[in-house]
Amino acid sequence: MFKARWNTALAAMMACSFAVASCSTNPATGKRQIAFIGEEQEIAMGREADQQIVQSLGLYQDQEMQAYVNQLGQRLAKDSERPNLPWTFRIVDDPVVNAMALPGGFVYVTRGLMSHLTSEAELVSVIGHEIGHVTGRHSVEQMSKAQLAQIGLVAGMVLSPELANYGDLAQTGLSLMFLKYGRDDEREADDLGLRYMIRESYDPREMPHVFETLSRVSQQQSEGRIPGWMSTHPTPENRIQRIEQHLAQLNVNTSNLTVGRERYLQNIDSIVFGQNPREGYFMGNEFIQPELAFSISFPQGWKMQNQKQSVGAISPNQDAVVVLSLSARRSPQEAAQEFFAQQGIQRGQALQANLGGLPAVTNVFGVQRGQGSNLMGVAAFVENRDKVYQILGYTTESGWRRYQDQLSGALASFERVTDRRLLDVQPKRVDVVSIPSAMSLEDFSRRYPSTVDLQTLAIINQVDSSARFPAGAEVKRVVGGEVPGEARAR
Repeated sequence: MFKARWNTALAAMMACSFAVASCSTNPATGKRQIAFIGEEQEIAMGREADQQIVQSLGLYQDQEMQAYVNQLGQRLAKDSERPNLPWTFRIVDDPVVNAMALPGGFVYVTRGLMSHLTSEAELVSVIGHEIGHVTGRHSVEQMSKAQLAQIGLVAGMVLSPELANYGDLAQTGLSLMFLKYGRDDEREADDLGLRYMIRESYDPREMPHVFETLSRVSQQQSEGRIPGWMSTHPTPENRIQRIEQHLAQLNVNTSNLTVGRERYLQNIDSIVFGQNPREGYFMGNEFIQPELAFSISFPQGWKMQNQKQSVGAISPNQDAVVVLSLSARRSPQEAAQEFFAQQGIQRGQALQANLGGLPAVTNVFGVQRGQGSNLMGVAAFVENRDKVYQILGYTTESGWRRYQDQLSGALASFERVTDRRLLDVQPKRVDVVSIPSAMSLEDFSRRYPSTVDLQTLAIINQVDSSARFPAGAEVKRVVGGEVPGEARAR
């Protein structure tokens, strides 16, 4: 009797949930889709996530290039099955080769991707693929399925209380930033991208070149602030072959289709390549920020990462952290007062009153976490050139004795930088050269030196190392961008 009542309640809950969902045929894919999320909500979710992406990654500061990408995207979106979405197409200031789309029509390509493509048709294929994820409502469909899973999980919590600890996992799974598409969604986005390319008279044979380049980049390197294309866009080994077979079946007349190599290369000439040292760079374990004129040294052997909002390092065992960020307060005293006023944070012994000759407030602190181990660390709030920085070094209470000297030493290393060699660094940039005579890639590299190796040069030009270019060809090289540590290493 008791079990029957629970089953009746669960059935009622499921029926109620299905009642608010809509089931319709997607105009882009022709599939029937269950969607708990309507178009207005889809747009609102995308707009909110868009603000977070822009804040965390930043937009590439080149208005002409931004306008170029947006214009291409708007043309494709206008002739898609969802032309009335508030489509935006932007370049984010990240060196990783990547592209992504949010629900509601928010599409991004990274400057890293832009520097590795060689034609307008290649860029259009990427944008078309991302539009395909939006018109196919792939993320919305995943989130709707996740809500169905959440219904089952909630029922499980009622029936089996020991599952309650896993409740947060369902919410985490709804995060837009971490949704990954399955192979069916990727194939569908590829097909839709080809459809949109052909509608706008672009040569669809350029799409496989993109995936070949992505594969080469993935083999060469995969680190960055956000996941590379290969991690967010699963690429089975037969993907290129499938696209080529699909193109053969379409039997498209390619005689009058656009590739747009010259126009594309003109638009990306002088784009920033790789990490931009103006945003900070590492020399060994020392981090230097030339725009803000400071440096800090992290413990030897720790994994370091520079992000838009902070820079930090984590211990090899991932049980201790040092992180530096800007404070919104006007003085070290105000910043310290705000930090120590937080619930659960206990202010301990005061340490030095300056860092590197700069006014600072420094204290040991503890954090009472209730469940799990407590934290201990050292916090510094220091002023340099009218800005206040918060530097935290912390670990578990049990690890404090082991890491105390390393954490305190990292905070004490903060200092002002005045050496012009360190402050005047400039980023690497792509330079497009029209060669006067036929030559090999090696000949090109000798005649027009680059600050990247021959392998990278081959990848960004989408050729192999033995390639030869005809006279008049436009070839990419990379110039500038050497930081003092690199110069000494050469």
